[in-house]
Amino acid sequence: MTILYAIIIFLLLIFVHETGHLVTAKLTGIRVNEFALGMGPKLFSFGKGETKYSLRAIPVGGYCAMEGEDEESEDPRAFRNKPARTRAIVLFAGSIMNILLAVVLLSIVIFSVGEPTRTLAAVGEEAPAYADGLRAGDELVSINGAAVSGWDDVSPIVTGLANADADSSGAPPALTLTVLRDGAEKTIKTRFYTDDTGALKIGISPEYARSPGFFFKSFGYGARATVYMGRMMYDVLGDLVTGKAGMDQLTGPVGIVVTVGDTVRYGFVYVLQLTALISLNLGIVNLLPFPALDGGRLIFLLIRKVTGRAITDQIEGRVHLIGILVLFAFMALITVQDIGRFFI
Repeated sequence: MTILYAIIIFLLLIFVHETGHLVTAKLTGIRVNEFALGMGPKLFSFGKGETKYSLRAIPVGGYCAMEGEDEESEDPRAFRNKPARTRAIVLFAGSIMNILLAVVLLSIVIFSVGEPTRTLAAVGEEAPAYADGLRAGDELVSINGAAVSGWDDVSPIVTGLANADADSSGAPPALTLTVLRDGAEKTIKTRFYTDDTGALKIGISPEYARSPGFFFKSFGYGARATVYMGRMMYDVLGDLVTGKAGMDQLTGPVGIVVTVGDTVRYGFVYVLQLTALISLNLGIVNLLPFPALDGGRLIFLLIRKVTGRAITDQIEGRVHLIGILVLFAFMALITVQDIGRFFI
């Protein structure tokens, strides 16, 4: 079952990425010779118009083979005979589709979890607030006089109070919580407490709820989560380049399959979250300025735009071929590392 889930995820991400290239190529009049999911021997194929669609045996990778993409062509509809702006759009489209898929999947995850409300789901029994009478089911109205209309108000209020000076006894700042309980307002005077990490806490957590309006808000949250995850990935890439992180921080198809197997045990929502993470990773990595990747092709596009024909199609094709061989060698190295890490 784990292998099946992994294959479905791989094929979904490849399909989305290559569909981005396919659709933009078709819309801009570029001839597409083959659209393939997977690599290696062909399992089956069919033709529609001028394009052959195929499914191949190895469910890692895929391609949208455009006329004149890696070789010279006299066809006016060849990729290389289109304006630079058109080619850039087609090259960007695959990664953009993966990033958009990450936004959609994370939005679904966020909506399925629900939106935090100002009603309390739990109050930690170790917290002073519990001893002072705060209970699950209480609905926050205000904290130290600052109105709470939703859970989004709680964090900035609490952060501001937590950063305030302690009183002369050195105790954490005092709190006055106004809550709704059984339709009546109740005032509870309490204090922050310090958890094991040294952070100041109230010890409360919210109930989550889904509303029709939250469906649309979840896409905003999904976009913000995608941006946050993207920044973290760029930080990791930066650490790899500077040597702050090593090869042991990376994983390949084998590691992904193992991670999918672990994630499946927690439920479908977690699988969606992992798929979003992999999709975003695919979108970002494909834009890196390395030969054979979309980012590398964009760099060549820029160079040739500036220098004219100083770099021939033949030279660029050879560079991309070398890039593919380097990527295959790198993938083999990561695979060996994954096998040692997870099985040996």
